[in-house]
Formats: sequence, structure tokens, C-alpha cells
Amino acid sequence: MRYGFTTGSCAAAAAKAAAYMLLTGRKKTKITIETPKGIPYTAQILDIRRGENEVSCVVEKDGGDDPDITTGAWICAKVSCVSDSDEKESKRGPEERRNQQPELRIEGGMGVGRVTRVGLDQPVGNAAINHVPREMIRKEVMEVCRITDYSGGLEIEISVPGGEELSERTFNPKLGIVGGISILGTSGIVEPMSSQAILDTIRIELRQRREEGFEYVAVSPGNYGLDFMKKTYGYDLDRSVKCSNFIGETIDMAVELGFRKMLLTGHIGKLIKVAGGIMNTHSREADCRMELLAAFCVREQMELGQVRRILECVTTEEALPVLTESGKRQPVMNHIAERICYYMENRSGGRLQTDCILYANGYGELARSKEAEAWFTLLAQEQER
Repeated sequence: MRYGFTTGSCAAAAAKAAAYMLLTGRKKTKITIETPKGIPYTAQILDIRRGENEVSCVVEKDGGDDPDITTGAWICAKVSCVSDSDEKESKRGPEERRNQQPELRIEGGMGVGRVTRVGLDQPVGNAAINHVPREMIRKEVMEVCRITDYSGGLEIEISVPGGEELSERTFNPKLGIVGGISILGTSGIVEPMSSQAILDTIRIELRQRREEGFEYVAVSPGNYGLDFMKKTYGYDLDRSVKCSNFIGETIDMAVELGFRKMLLTGHIGKLIKVAGGIMNTHSREADCRMELLAAFCVREQMELGQVRRILECVTTEEALPVLTESGKRQPVMNHIAERICYYMENRSGGRLQTDCILYANGYGELARSKEAEAWFTLLAQEQER
């Protein structure tokens, strides 16, 4: 599969090209940068606009084979001379100019988000241009300054036409980044279907919540869990964390960040795996839902014929009528909830108090751990803040 390049790489390439054209007066239609991964990126330079004291240009985002919503977006850089730095430059002697480092200001323009909540890569008020892209922009523009012997000041503005609309399809509104997308990337490369991107998002959301002062966190693998909590208990889990299949890694991060309590809410088809100690619930990692459910049924002394029917079911939803018919559904589900908490606490090394709520479509809540009731008061109080 073909990898792509991050918005950070695109911004750095556009900024380098604009700086080159501004400081040399020469047109540049192609530019090469080196990504933090060590892979060079040669970008086509589009929509060049040259003025006396500023140049702007565009690099079109290419996400490779990753289903990236920013693929095709225009990442624009406008580089302009800073007048007060020019005045200082004219007063310096030749030796002082040789030893003087250029002053670079990196800002966000139209379509680049602005940080409004703590716990993110940038402080509140800054443009959502993360620190690695900032370092990339600085490195590439400084190289241009070096080869042109320029030691004055430059202002670099990154913008994304249509970025505000694109941001509605990202996590930015939830994270408190308003007005546009983020300029992101740690390696400069977009790897197709990258699990690391999901893990990075989980860590950001956890860190943000922790820095807001919370020592507890409610998590759910996906949107169904979020919807269930909202409809059943009136708690908007959009304020909390979606952990996808990475339950074990989410627990690890929660412990590392200093959380004390975690509530896991999810569908029985997903969380039954956790009851067997499986901490990555993606089907390619493990898919023994029916075997685990059958084992719990055997423990509750369900008739052998009904256990066989459970094993023949394709989904846990299909098995629930059999469980209901047997009269064993509640004790089976209660024990599953107990074992989920056991394995979560075991993963945390005993440093995280864990609770869970299980549900199924058409059945609602199936079971909750013994201490889960206390969460309703806790979450309701938070909701009222």
C-alpha cells in the first residue's frame, strides 16, 4: 500500500518553497524536504502568488492509501518579511549579521484550528499546529535562510481553504479546537490504516481530561456505547473517551496519566472478549466470543443442549434468546461483568478501580459491576457543571 504525507509535511514544504521564492526572487514549482521518518518528500508547488514583501503557495495533501479526510486539501503557506526585524537588520554590522539567527514566527490562518482547552499539544490560544510540524517548518525555512544568507525576520502563516468544514468530520470540535483542522504528524508520513493515529487520539483525550482535573474516566469502544449511555442514563459520553479496540492500551495510558477509576461501557459482543483476558478486541486479534460465552454458561450449569445452541450461534445477539429461555441470562451476564473488571484491574496492576456496564441492542442493559451504580451520581454531577 502507498503511504502519504501529513499536513505537517505539506505545510513545511509549502513554507520552504514560499521562503525560497521570497528570498531569491526565483519561481519554484517543486521542492524537497526531509521528513522526521527520514523519507524525503518532493512536493509540487501550486497557486504561487508573489508580492514585493510576501509570497504564498500551496501543496495539495496526499494521504496515500489511507482513508484520510484531508486528502486533496490545499495546505497553504504565506511567508512575509517582518518590518521591525528589517529595521534591526539594517543597523547591524557585517559580523553581527553573520552571527544573527533569523527570527521566525509561525501562525495559523484561515481553516487552521485554534486551541481552546488545556491538555493538547499546543497551549490555549495557539494555532493548532503541533510541535513536530512547527519544528519541520522551522528547520526547512532556516535552511533557506542559511543558503540565502538571510538573518532578518519572517512570518509564516499556514492556512487551509475549507478547513473549517473539514474539521467537523474530525475530533477537533470534541477536543476544543475551533475554526479548522490541525496541522499534524510526528513522522511526516501517513501510514495506511495506522493504529498509531488512533492510539495518539486516545492519549490526547485522556491527557486532556486529566489536565482538567478529573481522576476518573468513562470509556467505550465505539459510538454504540456512547449512544447507549446517553439514551439510557442521560450521560453524554462524547465528553469522555472512545477507545476503539485498544482497551488494554487505554488502561495502560490511564494508569500512566494518574487516573484512579475507569468505567467501561460496551456491547456484549465486544466486551465478552475482555472477560477472557483479551485486551485488543479487533476480530483479527481474537474472535472467541461464542466459546467464551459457552464457557460462562457451563459454569452456571446450563443444560448441555442449550450450550451447544450457544456455540452454533454466529453472534452474541443471536445467543441472547437462548440464554433468556434457559433462565440463566442474568447470572451469566453478572459473572461476565465481574471477569471484565478482574482483567481490567489485572492489566492496571491494581492501580485502577474498574467498573463496567454491558448492553445489547433490543435488550438494553444486561449487567453492571457491583460498584457501577456510584458512577451514575458521579457522571450526573459532572454533567451539571
